[in-house]
Amino acid sequence: MIDQVRPAQLAAWFEAQRSSTGSESAVVLDVREPNELRTAGLRADGANGFDLQVIPMNEVPARLSELNSDAPIAVMCHHGARSQRVAMFLASNGFDHVANIAGGIDAWSQEIDDAVARY
Repeated sequence: MIDQVRPAQLAAWFEAQRSSTGSESAVVLDVREPNELRTAGLRADGANGFDLQVIPMNEVPARLSELNSDAPIAVMCHHGARSQRVAMFLASNGFDHVANIAGGIDAWSQEIDDAVARY
């Protein structure tokens, strides 16, 4: 079962995962396409409590080695459907601390940062 985490709950989910794993890092994996990123990019400046990695959904299998399977990873797309599939793929490939960001970047704009464009 993949955790479903709303953007407003993400910091608490990361903290719980860090406590249980001892990991100091946490990752938001954005699996949207480059044109989507240009429209609505996520700002991650280190103060957000996570690192941002961008790997388009169709490239994830070939780039799996770029991800740390020990770190908690929350996957994001536009609304949450693609990210759910990627989260399930990660879980089936040995990633034990994975969540889907429910509502995706659209929910992020509504709950965290209204400067992020909605599309």
